[in-house]
Order: sequence, then C-alpha cells, then structure tokens
Amino acid sequence: MRTGRMAPLLAVGVTATLLPALAPAQASAAPRQQGSGTTALQRFAHQRPAWHRCDATQSAALQCATVEVPLDYARPGGRTIKLAVSRVRTAVAGERRGVLLFNPGGPGGAGLDMPLMMKDALPVKVRERYDLIGFDPRGVGRSSPVTCGLTTAEENIEHPYRKATFNHDVKWARTVADKCRARNGDTLRYVTTRNTARDMDVIRTVLGERKLSYLGYSYGTYLGAVYAQMFPGRTDRFVLDSSVDPARAWRGMIQVWAEGAEPAFARWTKWTARHHRTYGLGDTPAAVRKTFWDLVARADRTPVDYDGRKLSGDDIRASLRAQFFSPEYAAEVVADLKRSAAGHVAHHREAAPDSRRAPFPSAAAAARPPADNEIAVFWTVVCGDTAAWPRDPEQYRRDAVRDRARYPLYGDFGSHITPCAFWGRPAEPVTKVDTGVGLLTVQNQWDPQTPLVSGLGMHHALKGSRMVYVEGGEGHGVYAGDPRACADRTVNAYLSDGRLPTRDVTCEAPDHQRPGLNQRVAPGPEHTPQAPRF
Repeated sequence: MRTGRMAPLLAVGVTATLLPALAPAQASAAPRQQGSGTTALQRFAHQRPAWHRCDATQSAALQCATVEVPLDYARPGGRTIKLAVSRVRTAVAGERRGVLLFNPGGPGGAGLDMPLMMKDALPVKVRERYDLIGFDPRGVGRSSPVTCGLTTAEENIEHPYRKATFNHDVKWARTVADKCRARNGDTLRYVTTRNTARDMDVIRTVLGERKLSYLGYSYGTYLGAVYAQMFPGRTDRFVLDSSVDPARAWRGMIQVWAEGAEPAFARWTKWTARHHRTYGLGDTPAAVRKTFWDLVARADRTPVDYDGRKLSGDDIRASLRAQFFSPEYAAEVVADLKRSAAGHVAHHREAAPDSRRAPFPSAAAAARPPADNEIAVFWTVVCGDTAAWPRDPEQYRRDAVRDRARYPLYGDFGSHITPCAFWGRPAEPVTKVDTGVGLLTVQNQWDPQTPLVSGLGMHHALKGSRMVYVEGGEGHGVYAGDPRACADRTVNAYLSDGRLPTRDVTCEAPDHQRPGLNQRVAPGPEHTPQAPRF
C-alpha cells in the first residue's frame, strides 16, 4: 500500500477548485457580506494541514489535522472555527481515485476514528481506490464543540405526554433552549447541516480533490444529500446508508419513529405468537398484544423492578420501541419483564445488536468534548436547520394526544414538545433535496431509527439515485458488515468501479438477521440520556 498523491494535488488549482463551489452556497446564506467575499474565501483554499499522529493509544496510520472554516459563510472575513480532520492513506498508486469521506450519523456523532475503523471493514478493492477521511462536524467533538451545560436530567430527550406533567415538560424544553442560547449566543445559528456541507467542500479543496466521494450513515445520509444538492458538480461516488427522509427534517423524523414502530410491533406479535411455547406471551397476536399492554398498565400502577431499576409503563414503551424491530430480542425482553413484574429475578443480558447504530466512538483521548456535546449538537442542528417547528406549546399537546391514539407505542413521545419550540429562527431556509445526481442508497426493511418509509422518502427525493433494499433486514446500518452479503457486494462494486446499478436492487437479509435463526439475547430497557442517532 502506498500513500496517495496529496501534495502535488494541493499545489495545483486549489483556489479554482474551491471558489466556484463555495460561491453558490455563499450566495444562499444570510445575511450577505458587504462587497465580494471571493478574496476572503481564498485563504481557506490555501491551507496546508499539519498532519500528525492523532493519539499515542491509536495506530500511527491515523493522522489528524485541523482545518479553518468560516463560522458564517456569508461573512468569510469574519470569525472562524477549527475543524478536526483525520485520514488513513490507503490508496494505491495507479488505482487511486481520490478520497472517501465518512460521517457516522447523529447529528452530533464524532467521526475522527472512522477511517481507522473502516480500513478494516472495507475490502481491498475499495481501500486501494481512496484515502480514507474522517472529521468531527462543526460543533462536535474536537471541532469547536458546542455545550449547553445541561444536567443529566435535562439531557433526557424522551418525554411522554401526560396531562399532569405537561407544564413541567414545557419548562424543560424552554430551559434547554435558554441554556443553549446563553452558552453559545449567535454561534448556534451557524451549526447547521448546510454549513457542515460547506465545510465538507472546504475539506475537499484543502485535500486537493476535484470531487468528493462519501459514505454517510443515518443523519450522515441527510448531510450527504444536502452536499449533493448544493454541490452537484463536486459529488462523486456517494453511498447513503439508512436514510433520513429530507421532506421530514426534522420534526417529522422524530415522529416517524412512532409511525415506523407500529408495523414492527404488529410483526412482533405475530412472530411471538408462533413461539408461545418458548416465551409464554400468548398463542395469538391479539393475546401477545394484550400481554404487553397489560404489562405496561401494571408498570404504570407499580413500577417493575428490573435489573436494579424501577420501570414505569412509559419507560417500557420508550425502551422497547426500537427492540420490536427485532422480534426475537423483543420477545426475550418482554418475557423477562413479565417475570420481573411477577416477582422473579430477571436474567442478566448481553449487549443488544445495533437497534441504535453507534459503531464509531469519538476519537479517543486527550481532548474529550463536554459531557452534553452530542445532545447539544443534536438540538442545535434539528432546531436550527428549519423553521417548521410549532411555537405554540398547545400545538404539541394536541399533536401528542392525537398521535398517542394513532400510534399507541410511541406517538405521544414523538409529537411532544421539544426545545425547538423556543429556539431562534434559522439563519437560512432548509434545503430542498431533489437533485438528479447519481448515487446509491442502502436500506434495511426493519430499521428502527430511520424506518423504511424514511429510506424510501430519501430515494424518491434523489431523482438519480438507486436503492439497495434488504428485504427482511433488521437493524440500523447495512454496509460494511459482511463482504459476502448482497448489499455489500453492490456497494463495493459502486465504490471501486463506479458501477451504479441500472435499477434498484433487492437483497435478502443474511441468515443472522432472520428472527429465530440466532440465539443472541437482547438487553433490558435502558434509560440513560443519549442523543438519538438518526
């Protein structure tokens, strides 16, 4: 393996590469700088990253550097922020196509470690084509991190609607928004998906690349789609895995968890009824359903003591929403909860499969971000990307009551009030995604975080896209798990040879994702504060 040709590329046409791409984005930002911003932007094009080993505890192959970008692209001569960027140089002379940039999801997910992790996951024929690039998006991790100074209780994002607690929930939402504003001031307006896409284009230019290839998971699919919309001429081979529906950004993506959970719950009742002899939860779907809702009602009256925690019915509903997308795991958990409610000791359980995909931890080491960084960035982006959040708390009350009836498992959670009700107005309009750029989307049928309806929404919005659909596939995140799998083979061919399928591809789920064919067990419900990972 040989290092890529970064240095010669940096010396040729850097300014010409950056400025045409940034100009349209700058024009759409607000407010507008007085006079031309071209000269001010040139200094970002001429940066020379000082690459160094990221951390003594990690492989020396992972190198890090910082790249300077404008806080506000409409004022490139104003305040700047630093982005942490990483690389593993895997491209082979004669085979090199460029760079492959990664995003793990979020919003709020750190990506510095991704090149090192993906180096082992990608096949040789893909690795030899690219140098692998990671970054912490603006506001995240080591990239000028955002903090709101939230307490552990304030970090909890899951609030069921209850008439008795509504005023308390409104107070929580207002407090989080006020704390974020007090800690960060006007900076919050510029931590957005559109500006992160512009940052990606600066990274592309500083690395000396004419085009950018990209692999984004979850929220990273929306970020990639926004980049392709803003910079279609700079978009090379893009893979969007487990997609956000751009038409639902962002309140609709929280609500879609409730919509997507209902068919998963129905599937679970059918599967569990067929396995009544194993789990004892009911021999018909209706009986299984009754067992679950009886358990929820009992826990609301008297919390269930489960693994040292007292779980209410609301806790059970919230914790099991994602688990129902994997019927075997959910059946194990519900059976255990039923035993606990009856006074028996629950079994200790191993870690869950990826009901919430988070395989890429933040870059280890030395400069740990603030404890609330991921939550703070989550709210900053989903509230700041779009103005389509109701401002009247009573609207949230009405929506939560309505959606609890529509989607009993999670509807009131998904439509309840959030800090976005009290957030400042966005700096610019949300991006409409309808580009015809050719790229590849990948989607499991039973994805708990970006359900199938969301993945289809992205596919339909991207007029030139092709979808790899894994029928029966479970979990959040598809690619780079098994090089023998149908989905991985299709993505590998596209990344290595540029072969975008002529039509959508349907794959069967691998055996280990089919309910009843594996014997791994699910964990009990958890309620530790954690940002949702779209």
